[in-house]
Order: sequence, then C-alpha cells, then structure tokens
Amino acid sequence: MSARTRQDLRLCGGARILGLLALVVPVIWAHQRAPLLGLLAVGLVAGLAHAAQARRVAGPALLVATEAVAVGVVCGLVLPTSVALLGALAVPAFTAGLRAGWRGVLLAVGTETALLLAVPAAAYGVLTTEEVFSALTWGIPSLGIGLIAASVHNSLRDFSDPLAPYRYAQRLFRELIDLSGGLSSGLDPAALGSTILRTVSDDLPTTALRLYVPSGDALTPLLVDPAGDLAGPDAVDDLAAEAWSRQRRVVAGHAFAFPLVTDGSACAVVAGRLPARVDPHRVGLEERLVRLGRRLAANAVHLDTALLFTAFRDSATADERRRLAREMHDGVAQDIASLGYLVDALATRTTDPEQAARIAVLRERISAVVGEVRRSVLTLRTEATTSESLGSAIGAVARNLTEVSGVPIHVTLDERATRLRPEVEAELFRISQEAMTNAVRHARPSRVDVHCLVHAPEARITVTDDGRGLQAARSDSHGLQIMRERALLINASLAITPGPGGGGTEVCVRTPAPDDESAGSAADQDGVVSA
Repeated sequence: MSARTRQDLRLCGGARILGLLALVVPVIWAHQRAPLLGLLAVGLVAGLAHAAQARRVAGPALLVATEAVAVGVVCGLVLPTSVALLGALAVPAFTAGLRAGWRGVLLAVGTETALLLAVPAAAYGVLTTEEVFSALTWGIPSLGIGLIAASVHNSLRDFSDPLAPYRYAQRLFRELIDLSGGLSSGLDPAALGSTILRTVSDDLPTTALRLYVPSGDALTPLLVDPAGDLAGPDAVDDLAAEAWSRQRRVVAGHAFAFPLVTDGSACAVVAGRLPARVDPHRVGLEERLVRLGRRLAANAVHLDTALLFTAFRDSATADERRRLAREMHDGVAQDIASLGYLVDALATRTTDPEQAARIAVLRERISAVVGEVRRSVLTLRTEATTSESLGSAIGAVARNLTEVSGVPIHVTLDERATRLRPEVEAELFRISQEAMTNAVRHARPSRVDVHCLVHAPEARITVTDDGRGLQAARSDSHGLQIMRERALLINASLAITPGPGGGGTEVCVRTPAPDDESAGSAADQDGVVSA
C-alpha cells in the first residue's frame, strides 16, 4: 500500500468516525427508535466501507456508489420519522471527494439525493413538502463538503506526484506556443524598445534619450537614442532611478523620466533631456509625458512580455548548462581519469623501453583530454550573472586558462558601475570565452590580450593573440557560426581579422552594432577561422 493510499484511508476513516460522533447527540435527542436504528445501520455501513477500502475489493467509483446507496437508503427510510440522521449524507460525499475528486462527489450526492426522495416515496407514499425541503437542504451542504474534499484530493495528488510540475509546465508551454502566433510585435526587447524611443522622440525634441529596464535591484540601459547627445548621462541615470523608485514621472529642469506601467507596476523607465533652447513649460512637458505614458501602455505590455521571456530562456539555459557540467564532471571526467591510473600502473611494470615510450605518450594524451574536459566544465559552469561584473567573469576564465595552458592572458578592464542587461552580458561572456579558448587551443600564441570596455548600454570586447594567425576552417568547426549567432541575439557586430601588424588574430565584438555594420560582419570570414 502506497503512502498516498494510507493517507487517504486515514482521512476517510477519520471522516466516518467524526460523522458518526456528530450524529449521536441529535439522534438521542430525538427520543425515537427509528433514528437510533438508522444510526446503527449507518455505523455498520461505515465500517464495511472502510474495510472494503482498506482491502481494495473494488475500484473507487464502485465503492463510492455502494456507500452512497447504503446511506441514502437508510436515511430515506428514517426521513418520515426524523431528520436527525440526514447529517450522515455528508460522510459519503466527503470520502468520495477524497478518493475520486469532484466526479466522485457528484456521483455520491446524486445517488444519495435520488434515493432519499425515492425510498420514502416508495415505502410510505407521497412525500410532504417539508420532507422534500429537508432532503434538499441537507443535499446542498453535502455537496459543498464533498467539493472541499475534492480540492484536498487535487492538492494531495499534485503534492505526491513528482511529475506534477512537468505536467503543469507542459500546459503552459502549449499555451505559449498557441499564443506565439498572435505576438505580432515579436519578443525582441531591443526592437520593442526602439519603437518606444521612436515614439517619444517623435513627440518630444530630445538631445538625450534612454530606455532602462530592471536588472536585479538596479536599472540598466536597454537602448540609447542613436541621435541623442549622451554628454553627462549621470543626471539622466539618477532621474530614471528616482522615477523607478517613486513609480511616477519626474521632471528636473530640462531632464525628465517616466515609468512604463503594466499591471499596476513599472516594467521600464524612459529618461531624456530637452535642448537648452526649449522651454519645458512652453512645450507642456508634464502634459506630454502623461499622454506618452497612456499612449505607450500597449508597448509596455509588449516589452514586459519580451523581458519575461528572455529571463525564462536565460534561466532554462543556465540550468541546462549546470546539469551538463555535473554530468561531465561526475561521468566522463572520472572515467578518463581512471584510465590514467591504469596507464600509470602499466608504466611501472613494463621493462621494454619502446613500450614505455608509447605508454608515456598515451598518458600524456589522457592528461590532455582530462584538461580539456575540465576546461569544458569550467566553461559550462561559469556565468557572467554570478560575478560582480562582466569583466570579473572574463578575468576568472582568463586566470583559469592561463593556469591550465601556461599561456599568459592579460585582461584590461574599463567598466562603469551600471551593468548591461543579463542576457547581453551572458552572450558577450560566451563570445569572449570562446575567443580566448580558441586562441589558447589552436593559435599557439606566446600571449593573449583581452580588452573589455563596458559603458552600458555600449560594450566592446577585443581578444588579440600573437599566434600563427587565421587558419583554414575545419569541416567540423562550428565556433564562428555559434559566435555569430550569439552576436545576432544581442544586436552586436562580430569581426575576426588578422592581428595588428598582420600577425596573430583579433576577435572584436561590439554592442550595439554600429549603423554602418551588421551583426553578421564576420560572415565573410567563414573560410579563415581558427575555431
């Protein structure tokens, strides 16, 4: 008997006992023989039903119907004499809800009510209005008690079913797939943000315009108006933070900020400045901001949906990467390491110099494979979002690669306190990681230089080595394609070119992509990539 079955049995047994105890006082108070005999009969039915449930002599539906029939007949026979026994109708309804859900409740209550009206009519003649009223009055509370038990049944079933979260996720994913066809604006935060900034710039003459979105407990710039004057952005940043914390528009001289509200809370903030020659009062800045907030209400819903989807995608990807890292570390890495121990044991027993040399080569190759697996585990487990900044995450990978490969990697950081969006940091980190790994693995350099510049929402990361330069692409190489796809996801440009002076290789990723460059600027490099 499973734990869930034992739990159901205990709950149903407790309900039957409490139901009988609750009937004792009104039955004795009635001072009539028929209700007392009926109580004894109901007690016998409850005992038999509990024994049948414990031994599972039949399916839940049959046992529910049988108990309901027995109680309904007993109560129907006693009804013309006394209504004191009608409370017993709630017990089968409750146990039916616990065992079979709402369908069992409907079966039990329907059976009891039908018999409660049919049995006395057949045995004693036509029922009085008072008797019919009493039967219906007790049927309704029995239905309510049974539905409460059905709710408990559903809760216990979901709690005890380890697949319940997956089934719930299945329903949500199916709904999302069905709904995706109606998302006419798409789920790209950058594209949706561009529409918002265009709407604001069309309505207001601005020299600086930014769109901020939440990133943890802080705000991070999603987009900057390309035509805007970004001199002195700190005042705009501070104003955006104030508008976010107050959840209302803020105006300070020529600078302004207002939140984009959806479902009663802000999902983003638009901040900017008017030209010095424009009088904020004369152009009606306050009134225009109010109108813009209303006008952008639908855009706020689109943007919030896109941000939620991005957060979900990143969370699912991170979980999968950690799972793969665990499996590689506990599975493949351990198996390969154990082969190394066997090779060491063979090396101690051989006396043939030629065989010893071959074993030494084999041991060296096994060590190289173990090192490669460890680097892969590090690659999978390291996340930019878990570090203090994008630069610190890149620095951590550089230190590990230097330690493992012996190739010095020098990292230069130029970062401001404001961080990029998590999904942008994640893709830039993976591109940088791939570029450093490729340089160490394939270019045979004497050193690698990494320069990381992050002035949110702009960033530029350059990885330069002094190795053997660009090589012909292998047929099984997908490094460049993956790097380009990552760049496209965040509207970044990716360039892979010979290093300064024509030696080595330089990988440069920049976001957002300049207007005169496309995110696929490395598309012409397919034949000359060392990845």
